Amino acid sequence: MSKAFTKETDQDDVDQGEADVLPSGQKNYMTPQGFATLKEEYRKLMYEERPKVVEIVSWAAGNGDRSENGDYIYGKKRLREIDRRIRYLLKRIESAEVVDAQQQKNRKQVFFGATVTYVRQDDQEQTVTIVGVDEADFAKGKISWLSPVARALMKLRVGDSVELRTPAGIEAIEILSISY
Repeated sequence: MSKAFTKETDQDDVDQGEADVLPSGQKNYMTPQGFATLKEEYRKLMYEERPKVVEIVSWAAGNGDRSENGDYIYGKKRLREIDRRIRYLLKRIESAEVVDAQQQKNRKQVFFGATVTYVRQDDQEQTVTIVGVDEADFAKGKISWLSPVARALMKLRVGDSVELRTPAGIEAIEILSISY
């Protein structure tokens, strides 16, 4: 069968890897910074990158045979990737519930947006900030509010201890400081 009669997208249109990362019924909490980051990424994709790719695809389509036109094929693939990411970002932005940790009244307990320093059993200190699912980046010390560590820390105060289940077993941690 000629390539002209096959569907170009095959499996590309399936939203792979961008399934909803929130469990059913959970709210999409986000810090103001995380919300601004998502909105900025959406703006760049929608109003800067996408128009450039559309222009390239239009130019490449005018060059004739599309089946062997690398600019056209790559451009269409990139356009699908951009559109998929835009749809994902739009869903996340629409469902976001922005929580400003600076407005937290009870600063003596751990809540969403808190930066918590705790000490582990091996006397190793660790500092984490509890953020939204889309903002989590363990390398930067940002953990999702749905993570087991964040859930264990919630509502604790300085000096409180809690036991966590880790792959290595059960580990006790103690809260050293909380800041917002």
